[in-house]
Amino acid sequence: MFIDLQTIPKEIVPFCGFRKKSFIAQDEQLRKHLECAKSLGNNYRTKVQIIFCDDEGMKRVYTTVWAVFESYILLKGQIRIPISRIVEIIF
Repeated sequence: MFIDLQTIPKEIVPFCGFRKKSFIAQDEQLRKHLECAKSLGNNYRTKVQIIFCDDEGMKRVYTTVWAVFESYILLKGQIRIPISRIVEIIF
């Protein structure tokens, strides 16, 4: 599936760089999956795997999604991941 995928704790996400332009392929259902992940996180405290690409490469974080905004998702502790960098949500 993803060859060079590094699993990181959510506390490391703020140190990930998102400055470079990224052109990653995204599933057309991604927004729907993000909303579902938000519902699971808020209603059931269920964690999901978020596969995303920062300036250094592919990363995976296992956490709850608290909110979905226009351009980013919000994790616990005010941690943000740009939606444009998200590759996949795995339930």
